[in-house]
Amino acid sequence: MTVQPLRLFGDPVLRTKADPVVDFDKELRTLVADLHETMRDEGGAGLAAPQIGVGLRVFTFRADGVEGHMVNPTWNAADDTEQVGPEGCLSIPGLRFDCRRFEHVVATGWDMYGEPQTVEGTALIARAIQHETDHLDGVLFLDKLDPQTRREAMKAIREAPWFDAGAPPTVKTSPHPLFGRAL
Repeated sequence: MTVQPLRLFGDPVLRTKADPVVDFDKELRTLVADLHETMRDEGGAGLAAPQIGVGLRVFTFRADGVEGHMVNPTWNAADDTEQVGPEGCLSIPGLRFDCRRFEHVVATGWDMYGEPQTVEGTALIARAIQHETDHLDGVLFLDKLDPQTRREAMKAIREAPWFDAGAPPTVKTSPHPLFGRAL
């Protein structure tokens, strides 16, 4: 297990759709271990492979006493109940903004050994599953903010000491539900 450097906002890998995992091998298990170690070291609730520069559909999560990982995940909302709350991202360090997400989701995918798994989550686990799956599609939580909050977020990012003005950001349309709905 090795703590990996994080890719920050502006890095093109964060805007690239990740490829499905096809080999459930030792390399995948090492990737999952590195994701867990890096997530813990950074104090995050989740971490997707693109955030460490690996374009594969894998993420880890840790919330409410539950820790796990998913390979090639998909998710569905269990109902229409929504939550609005502060959300941050390890690739956008130090900034948090209110973001609308589903309150209760059911995710399906595989574990690192290729065994099917289902993860059902509410509150922070549901938020982490949605956030990390977005990363796998090249979508950042900024894309889900209402227009005014997005402007505030972009201003804060441009003023952040870690921001690289030479790597201009792009904003994408989220393929997942709730995009564009005002808080």
